[in-house]
Amino acid sequence: QVQLVESGGGSAQPGGSLRLSCTASGTVMVLRMGWYRQAPGKQREMIAQIQTDETIEYEDSVKDRFTISRDVTNKNTVHLQMNSLGPEDTAVYYCSARRFSTTYWGQGTQVTVSS
Repeated sequence: QVQLVESGGGSAQPGGSLRLSCTASGTVMVLRMGWYRQAPGKQREMIAQIQTDETIEYEDSVKDRFTISRDVTNKNTVHLQMNSLGPEDTAVYYCSARRFSTTYWGQGTQVTVSS
């Protein structure tokens, strides 16, 4: 059973930065991992994803502002550096990991951007 533990998040002012981290345990396989977010009243959306071959994709609204990366010491730890935050980035952020046909989810961490 893969378990995901998220850290980071919190509050930031518009234009500020935050960093989220997520560690997957319970497997030695390098996983496809990603970050989703869900704003109030909206569907959960993928915002950044890193494949096992290190291919990365971003949702258009975060491209050039957010960066997903794997930790150099633990390939199943991913970071999401979020810069130039705006109120539209306010949401609960979820880490995801996929092993074979199963997707695992973190518990979610709140990100609030306001002045």
